[in-house]
Amino acid sequence: MHARYFTFLCLLFFSGKLLAQNSFSVAVDKLLQKQEYKNASVGISIINQSTGSSVYSLNPNRLLIPASTLKLLTSGTALEMLGADYRFKTKISYTGTISSGGTLKGNLLVVAGADPALGSEYFQDHYFDFLKNWAKQVKAAGISNIDGNLVLDGSIYDSERVPSTWIWEDIGNYYGAGANAFSIYDNLFRITFASPRKAGQATKIINTYPKIDGLTIQNEVLSADNNSDNAYVFGGPYDFSRVIRGTIPKNRKAFTIKAAIHQPEIILAQEFLKALRAEGIFVREDIRFEPGDNQKAKLIYIQESPTLSEISEVLNHESINLFAEHFLKQLAVDKTGFGNRIDGIDLEKEFWNKKGLHTEKIYIEDGSGLSHFNAVSPAFFTSFLLYMASNKAFVSSLPVAGEGTLSRFDKSKFPGMTLQAKSGSMTRVRCYSGYLTTANNNSLVFSLMFNHFAGSHSTLITEVESLLHELYLEF
Repeated sequence: MHARYFTFLCLLFFSGKLLAQNSFSVAVDKLLQKQEYKNASVGISIINQSTGSSVYSLNPNRLLIPASTLKLLTSGTALEMLGADYRFKTKISYTGTISSGGTLKGNLLVVAGADPALGSEYFQDHYFDFLKNWAKQVKAAGISNIDGNLVLDGSIYDSERVPSTWIWEDIGNYYGAGANAFSIYDNLFRITFASPRKAGQATKIINTYPKIDGLTIQNEVLSADNNSDNAYVFGGPYDFSRVIRGTIPKNRKAFTIKAAIHQPEIILAQEFLKALRAEGIFVREDIRFEPGDNQKAKLIYIQESPTLSEISEVLNHESINLFAEHFLKQLAVDKTGFGNRIDGIDLEKEFWNKKGLHTEKIYIEDGSGLSHFNAVSPAFFTSFLLYMASNKAFVSSLPVAGEGTLSRFDKSKFPGMTLQAKSGSMTRVRCYSGYLTTANNNSLVFSLMFNHFAGSHSTLITEVESLLHELYLEF
């Protein structure tokens, strides 16, 4: 009797598990029968974290555009290779001698550490008035005048402003700002418009901040009835002209959009000169962007960034392309002393190949996922996530339902920390990868990737939320 009762319980358990899986399968099949997904490329991989066994798969090895879910790989690799406590360091130093009257007979040097968070709006507490602090540190070193140059040494990174496979529509806008040895203010500037009361009429630019000397802007933006920002900034990374097209809401006294700065080192130099002047320190000669004589330089101050784990949390919560591109180049800095994208990618692939993940079966072009040339499979993501599940800094960097890139998800459906994941989206691409702890306390890793679908992103967000909730309730 006891044996039959035990057998009955086992059958109930396994049949319940199968029903859960079948219920999810039915939900996926029903979704893919909808007109907007019939011709889409879809890949799904769901793995039991405890056993490593597959719970559900659909085209798990198909290469798909990952969009910003590629940031998972970039941030995870950086946390593994550089460490959660790693900090970027910017050095202020000088060459020459300081006279008894406080005149520096030499150059003031700023040696880049490629800190992506200098002046960032995401780290205001850490970086509030950092340039004023630099100027005060220079004054505290006994320097009251500089009979020489302000030299900015950005030799830690190569000269590539943005990855070569980013598209024209992206690179002029704030999310198209590339990594720079001297990134500042998130490498973006703000353009404020005034719009007329009626739709379809010309707008006027009333302010830009910070000011960029020599920049010209051709404004073709019109007013519109809708209440959203549909203005796009166009311009190459090596020129000082921009064209802005599209629409902004009508009848606005001040409506602000954000655009990329591709020469942030110029802004940093100009802003530092202002801070020095405010302290009564004047640079007699010029600003130079060149390697400094660092061997003979005397250190004044080291500006340290937040930790890599702190930056990673912002990166994955807010999906900051700039931070991801810095992480990728910094892998090369750590190993070779010189940061460039290609070496960073090679080091990333080498690291994961040694861990048993076959990176020769995927394509990586950048760190952020903004390139349409990236291609990763759902199975690769779940294998990667299985490995990273023990990295506390990585897992805690992922947003939960109702936060960050999961802000549209209903947190009541995924209480507490039960869902931790990253989304990625671009035109006709939406992907989700992460961790799910179900109502039955099963731990899953998942990757759902949709490419070339015909419907709206808003609708698909709701559909994916329903699929993940089905898993949460049933498995």
